[in-house]
Amino acid sequence: MSPRGTVRIERVVTSGTFSLDGETFDVDNNVWLVGDDEEVLIVDAAHDARTIHQAVAGRQVVAVVCTHAHDDHVDAAAELAGLTGAPVLLHPDDHELWAATHPDRKPDGELSDGQRIGVAGIELQVIHNPGHTWGSCSLYATFLDAVFTGDTLFHGGPGATGRSYSDRPTIEASIRNRLLTLPGDTDVHTGHGEDTTIAAERPNVPAP
Repeated sequence: MSPRGTVRIERVVTSGTFSLDGETFDVDNNVWLVGDDEEVLIVDAAHDARTIHQAVAGRQVVAVVCTHAHDDHVDAAAELAGLTGAPVLLHPDDHELWAATHPDRKPDGELSDGQRIGVAGIELQVIHNPGHTWGSCSLYATFLDAVFTGDTLFHGGPGATGRSYSDRPTIEASIRNRLLTLPGDTDVHTGHGEDTTIAAERPNVPAP
């Protein structure tokens, strides 16, 4: 694929709550839009479908990709799919988590390791990154020198693993083997907080 025009990354920050294992926290989430003036892909439908839809600004949405199924990343997915007509895509290992938020609606399609998703003449490659949840995935956009890591890799190191469906050795191995091997100048766009780079995070992931 070759890009049609100016492909860009846009960030929308939405606010809401994250609930798991009987606790609830207030959170701000990064929602990422990747595309051009005609079509766009949405990474994580967090909290506020109307605000995200407003940022779409009439463009065709090729997919709503869920990096994982914690409720703060998928709670607006069903409504956003209805507003845009786009399919919701999620790795099957997170279907149980998804059902806790959307018991009456399944995702429209599955993510798989190595899968390529096209938008605006470029491709994003799915990288399965279990550990934060079993179905966590990142999206690597070679053309943009960027990777969207959800809650797997943050500015400062790996995402949290202290709750159900997670495991610290698994996430560390997943990051070392699948993300830190990307070019060091790759921008890391995270699910919460500020951006970082692959090179900046290499010292923050312990060796096995």
